[in-house]
Amino acid sequence: MGLAVAIQMDPIETIDIGGDSTFAMALEAQARGHRLWHYLPRALTLRDGTLTARARPLTVQAVRGAHFSFGEWETVDLGAVDVILMRQDPPFDMGYITATHLLEHVSGRVLVVNDPKEVRNAPEKLLVTHYPELMPPTLITSDRDEIRAFRQEHGDIIVKPLYGNGGAGVFRIRPDDENLVSLLEVYERMYREPIMIQRYLPEIRKGDKRIILVEGEPVGAVSRMPAEGESRANLHVGGRAQKTTLTEREREICARIGPDLRATGQIFVGIDVIGDYLTEINVTSPTGIHEINRLDGVKIEATLWDAIEARRAGM
Repeated sequence: MGLAVAIQMDPIETIDIGGDSTFAMALEAQARGHRLWHYLPRALTLRDGTLTARARPLTVQAVRGAHFSFGEWETVDLGAVDVILMRQDPPFDMGYITATHLLEHVSGRVLVVNDPKEVRNAPEKLLVTHYPELMPPTLITSDRDEIRAFRQEHGDIIVKPLYGNGGAGVFRIRPDDENLVSLLEVYERMYREPIMIQRYLPEIRKGDKRIILVEGEPVGAVSRMPAEGESRANLHVGGRAQKTTLTEREREICARIGPDLRATGQIFVGIDVIGDYLTEINVTSPTGIHEINRLDGVKIEATLWDAIEARRAGM
C-alpha cells in the first residue's frame, strides 16, 4: 500500500528537473504508488500542538516545462502522513531552524527525512568539525588576529561564510593577496556568525568529490571539476561533473562517519572530499543524484526509497 508523502521544498515551478534531487525522489515515490503533497516551509502552522501545512496534491513527470501538476489546496495534518521530506535549500538560517523545531512535533510518529533535530544540530560546516582527523587545517573564528596567524602559518587559504551554500561567498586568498582585511570587513557587515578559514588544497584542480551516502553507506560519487580560473567546483558556479570511483581513503572516511549518520537518522547525506580531506557533510538538502545516475547508469533515488520504506516499516 502506498505511503502518504509530504514534500517540504522550495517552489517546484522554478526547479531544474535535470539537476534537482528532490524531483528525482518525487518521481521515484510516485512510481512506487506513493501519494505526494507539496508545500512551502512558510505554509507550516502549529496550533494547540497540531502541525499542519497548507499543501496541494502533487503529480510529477519528466517533461521540461510541464513537469508537475497540482490538485486543490488542502490543510494537511502532518502528523497523519507517513513521510515528510524536508528538502528546502539552505541557507541554514533562523527560518530553517524554526522549521526543524516545528517538524519535531511530528517526528517519531512520522518519518522525517532527514531527522529534524539532528539536522538542526548538524549544519554542514560545523558537523564536519567533529572529525578533525579527516579535515584539512581549519579555523572558525571572528578574531582577525587568529585569522592573520592562520594565514601566516598556511599562506594560501580559503575563506567562506559558515552557513553559506552552493559556493556563494567562497574566496581564495593567496599569500600575496592584499584583500583579506577588506574581505573580512565585508563578512562582518553581512554576517553575525564567525567565518570558516581552511588551508587551500591544490588537489581541487583534480576535482571536489561529492559522495552520496544512504543510511551511512556510500552509494555513488561524482567529481565536480572547477572551471578555468575558478577555485570553486560547485556545479552552480560552472563546475563540470565527471565520472569517478571511490579511493581507499574515501572509503575510510565513509566508514568513519557512516555509523554516526545512520544512528542519528541522517538517511540521505552528501559529503564533499578534496584530495584526502573531508570538507563538508551535507544533511540539509543534499544534491548530486542526477549527475551520478547519468554517469554511472544507476538509480540512487531507488536505493534511497528502499531505505525510507524500510525505516518507515520499522517505526
